[in-house]
Amino acid sequence: MEKIPMTRTGHTALEVELKHLKSVERPAIIQAIAEAREHGDLSENAEYHSAREKQSFIEGRIKEIESIISLADVIDPTTLSGAIKFGATVTVVDEDTDEEKTWQIVGEYEANIEKGLLNIKSPIARALIGKDEGDSVEVNTPGGQKSYEILTITYK
Repeated sequence: MEKIPMTRTGHTALEVELKHLKSVERPAIIQAIAEAREHGDLSENAEYHSAREKQSFIEGRIKEIESIISLADVIDPTTLSGAIKFGATVTVVDEDTDEEKTWQIVGEYEANIEKGLLNIKSPIARALIGKDEGDSVEVNTPGGQKSYEILTITYK
């Protein structure tokens, strides 16, 4: 299997979610299923079916997180420098609108564009990889062609 790159922060967030699912969500759903069973006929018991469906989702998410964690290649961006690579925090300016944006390039399981965490597999991240401060990049986005100039690159 291919290793999954992620930052220490992303890895920790997955571990916290896994612990919560196992220690809080799983016991709560087991209790809900037990209570629903006490209500009698399971074939027409909506509470029981809903609880079983939620249990299935929780168990699936636990397996997914365990798989991701087992394949994780945790990369510490503070040990890196130079041209843009995984973990870099990049500030760019849109050459058309002069709007500045700052993103950190992270793994796909920790990406959240609203928080400035850019998926390494996204078109923008792929265009930025290997570039340096002062370079311009052309990116084909769903909204059309974008041009960005790279202002700063930091590894924190």
